[in-house]
Amino acid sequence: MGFSQFSKLAYNFLVYFVLSSLLTNSCLSARKLTSLYKPPPMALKYHNGALLQGDLPISILWYGNFSPPQKSIVADFFLSLHSSSKPQLLSDHHQPSVSSWWNTIQTYLQKAGKKPSRIVLSNQFSDKNCSLGKFLKKSQISELAHRVNSKPGGLTLVLTSRDVAVEGFCVSNCGFHGSDRKLKSVFIWVGNSVDQCPGQCAWPFHQPIYGPQTEPLGAPNGDVGVDGMVVNIASLLAGTVTNPFGNGYYLGPADAPLEAASACPGVYGKGAYPGYAGKVLVDSSSGGSYNALGAKGRKYLLPGLFDPSTSECSTVV
Repeated sequence: MGFSQFSKLAYNFLVYFVLSSLLTNSCLSARKLTSLYKPPPMALKYHNGALLQGDLPISILWYGNFSPPQKSIVADFFLSLHSSSKPQLLSDHHQPSVSSWWNTIQTYLQKAGKKPSRIVLSNQFSDKNCSLGKFLKKSQISELAHRVNSKPGGLTLVLTSRDVAVEGFCVSNCGFHGSDRKLKSVFIWVGNSVDQCPGQCAWPFHQPIYGPQTEPLGAPNGDVGVDGMVVNIASLLAGTVTNPFGNGYYLGPADAPLEAASACPGVYGKGAYPGYAGKVLVDSSSGGSYNALGAKGRKYLLPGLFDPSTSECSTVV
């Protein structure tokens, strides 16, 4: 689920880019033309399955070597989902926050008559020595998640370091989410792509493999690999809560669904189109690009979400 349709999206990206390029010989006019493009209306249908509502404890397994600053970037993202502290006031009086981004997901739950989902950061575990080796099959991700959380309910996040290869990583996905229906538990896996495929899984903080080779955006926390992981974690978290067992909200075939975030690939700000992330904010001191403010003064770049209220992709800026 989640990013399992990576290859299909890459193909659509190429087709769309070629068609867009044929419309103009000028980069400037290309941006004007593509920004006017309006995709046909679509809707993520609710298939009447269970959603992740109420308090949801999340456990993190750090597989491989992660530094304390890297761990704090991810942990602070989860703390930001329901942060009660107000982010700093911007000059245009708009306060784009991680929690306001998450409110779009709450809309899905509300429409289904469910309780709001509240993510609670629970336990964190480290497997620095990579007990299952540095090349993992997909089935082993499930095994690792089960080691951390074998009780019914809950969510496990398995994160693999930059030197760990996972089956399908970079080739067909940047991460995925899965479930154990018997235990009613779910898990997410995301890998650090900085050494393996940053152009695929850490874009827009790295030049893409395909499409226009524009200048990459600055990573908001100064770490291309981990800031890229946050983008994928956020996208998969949105899909996990709204489609945990394959019968929630999605569009398309059940084995390769478009979910709340994956239905809006490459969208981070207004005016986004394939190869252009959209208009985002830039930190004047660090040069990092972001679209959401979080806890402890953090800044994050989060993916656009399909808004069920408007049937359009929306961002917080």
